[in-house]
Amino acid sequence: MPIYEYICLKCNNRFAMLQSLHPEEKNTECPNCSSREVKKALSSFSCSTGSGSGFSPSTPSHGFGGGGG
Repeated sequence: MPIYEYICLKCNNRFAMLQSLHPEEKNTECPNCSSREVKKALSSFSCSTGSGSGFSPSTPSHGFGGGGG
């Protein structure tokens, strides 16, 4: 199950919820004020490098590597 981030439109609380794939915003409740007036927030993510070195951020820290030489 993925983790979705939301912003409450009533109290401006930002929170994350572990939910099933494609949850509906109207069924998501703010844990701070119990409002269902929430909007999905754009969030960053991490991914495994597969080399055993742990996790790396979704964007490189030193710019686009491009390709070629």
